[in-house]
Amino acid sequence: MALYEGLSAEKQAVVLDLGSRYTKFGFVGEYSPRCIIPSEIRCPRTNKVRRIYDYENEQDLYSLLVAFIHKLYFKHVLVSPKDRNVVIVESLLCPTFIRDTLASVLFRHYEVSSILFVPSQLVALYALGVRSALVVDIGHEEAQVIPVYEGVPVLTAWEAQQLAGRAVENRIRDNLVRAYKDFAGASGDAPMPIPGVDVASLPESVIEDIKVRACFVTTRGRGEAIADGKPPPEPPVLEYLLEGNQMLLVPGWVRESSCEVIFERDNEEASLANLILDSIRKCPIDSRVTLAENIVLVGGTAMLPGFKARLMEELKFLMKTSYENRLAFSTVKFHTPPAKENYTCWLGGAIFGSTDMIQMRAFTRESYLTKKAVPDWSNLATNILYLSKLTI
Repeated sequence: MALYEGLSAEKQAVVLDLGSRYTKFGFVGEYSPRCIIPSEIRCPRTNKVRRIYDYENEQDLYSLLVAFIHKLYFKHVLVSPKDRNVVIVESLLCPTFIRDTLASVLFRHYEVSSILFVPSQLVALYALGVRSALVVDIGHEEAQVIPVYEGVPVLTAWEAQQLAGRAVENRIRDNLVRAYKDFAGASGDAPMPIPGVDVASLPESVIEDIKVRACFVTTRGRGEAIADGKPPPEPPVLEYLLEGNQMLLVPGWVRESSCEVIFERDNEEASLANLILDSIRKCPIDSRVTLAENIVLVGGTAMLPGFKARLMEELKFLMKTSYENRLAFSTVKFHTPPAKENYTCWLGGAIFGSTDMIQMRAFTRESYLTKKAVPDWSNLATNILYLSKLTI
């Protein structure tokens, strides 16, 4: 779409999904975002590339968002933000501080017409056409499990843990460092897997690329063998070319075992499979069968090869052992979204934003400049005002 939009009076709304690692941005009514880019920008103050969520204070976050949103509009979609509606796909657990700062940037600096905040766990169901599902969001920072029953998120049953994409990348780095030390202390003509490379100082982008290109989620049987110190035959070694034509050899056991961090159970039984079953158990008993048979996996980490098959194995094993006779269901099923897991929530926001709801529920610039605050579901004053409008 060109910067010049002709004589049309109505400007097409945009959809923004600001993730901790990647941001999805595009137009409502389209089946995929115009761009999926890292959530980082060159800081105007320090001239260094920084992540949006690595802010120091409110002023710092404001300046980072101003530069980042300018890049989204004028580099990737080539439209003016002024007097344009914006649909923001956000997590239900997003801090109020971030949404308030984002609204201030869009309303005050870019003068958008209105903003519609939609919960990512809820609009993900719009892409599937269902009203009830268990949304499992495995992103970069954490994994979140939130049930949605008949279009209403069951917030008393949500679960979360800090084991997601970042934990896998940290495990990859630790395993590579250990592999280097093991081969460095080996005798004879044992090949060095990391010749002349300081693995501990590899950039995060390289570790992430190794995760995407080389790593996979193994079966439960092989995962148990690795945990017990009886590793099965290793997969092939991967040759990864670094800058300067240096070759990094990624051992097979590193490729296979690094994703095990998501499924490892500690003393509190806090693996991803446990979170899913615990979340369903907290829901009303008459809704558990529906939720168990409508599990929706979203987030970039869910795209790892073998992830769905391993998660199904873990769920079936726990249902026969630790959770036997404690559940009101005997089967679990996964949905297959019409989009990749990393932008399924964005697609739901694009579908929702193309309806009339954007005119009915959007928060306008005039209201923001008058009230100096953004409506929030966790704010009792906002909920009382909304309920009063429904009863009139």
